[in-house]
Amino acid sequence: MKKKLLAIIGVACMLCLSAVLLAGCGGSSAESTAEESAATEETSSSAASTEATDDSAEITDLIVGFDQSYPPYGFVGDDGEFTGFDLDLAQAVCEKNGWNLQLEAIDWDAKDAMIDAGTITCIWNGFTMEGREDNYTFSDPYMLNGQVIVTTAGSDINSLEDLAGKTVITQVDSAALDVLEGDKADLAATFASLDTIAEYNTAFMMLQSGQVDAVACDLSIAEYNMAANPDTYKQLEETLSDEHYAVGFKLGNEALAEQVTETLKELNEDGTVQELCDKYAEYGISYENWLIK
Repeated sequence: MKKKLLAIIGVACMLCLSAVLLAGCGGSSAESTAEESAATEETSSSAASTEATDDSAEITDLIVGFDQSYPPYGFVGDDGEFTGFDLDLAQAVCEKNGWNLQLEAIDWDAKDAMIDAGTITCIWNGFTMEGREDNYTFSDPYMLNGQVIVTTAGSDINSLEDLAGKTVITQVDSAALDVLEGDKADLAATFASLDTIAEYNTAFMMLQSGQVDAVACDLSIAEYNMAANPDTYKQLEETLSDEHYAVGFKLGNEALAEQVTETLKELNEDGTVQELCDKYAEYGISYENWLIK
């Protein structure tokens, strides 16, 4: 009887010990889960607090980089001061937002380094957005543009095919150069040469003097030069490409790009855009090409 009683007591003790051990394991698992959940929440909270915010629109000065030899968008006026459609537009945007406008005439091939370094806030100067989307954050496109060919009025060049064996010039790092080295590379291969120069004013002087046969440029540049010299130049009807102008900001400055876009909408609604288009109409600017409504 004693042996049986001891055996029963032993079994009971073992059962109690197992229950205690199981309870202990269960408690450790619950505590571990709670700790892991707390750690996850803490990590998420920390990540959220360190996530970068876009404060690009929180500025007091808008530093506009532009090519001072790019009429009618940016150039030196007869009074020696910087002027142009885009510069006037930038001034109007700054007045709406309470920003100070700073104009920075730049070497066009240095624009990328300057905007990356923060030396300029944006590029606002008849700046074609196509092909550059991965390098900048852009405002909405505000003006139609295209790449065209201009030659002298008496030239025998009347089509793109007629450019075979001819000397064509364009601006360094321009949209026209991008097209002729990209989609229209086969066409450029037929030229006697495709030359580049620092700015378009000199390119058109070379065209007029007969040093080159044609200039590849933005539609606005062609219209400006033909308006100023209606009997000197002609534009080929067939274009190299159709494009758009936009304001280019440092990649990631979405808030600032959106702020400028919204302000341009306001300037269109209050008639400022129409007034500026009329002001520069003699230079080839047309409100019909304006896009932001």
